[in-house]
Amino acid sequence: MSTMTLTISGMSCGHCLNSVNQALSSLPGVQVRGVRIGGAEVAYDPALIDPARVIASIESVGYEVVGSREDSTGG
Repeated sequence: MSTMTLTISGMSCGHCLNSVNQALSSLPGVQVRGVRIGGAEVAYDPALIDPARVIASIESVGYEVVGSREDSTGG
């Protein structure tokens, strides 16, 4: 598994958190570690999904990913 920490612009309320959480949760191979105003952290299986698709899912619900950091956690 790898992890990705995302900085997200445009989030300001509980509805925003729910929208981003639902978008991320619906992706195969993604485990949501946390969503907060302005960001999210996920674990993902690179064999099932690539980081660009994770970012696209957030942008598809109306928010902009302005930064991301990926870390391989191995095992």
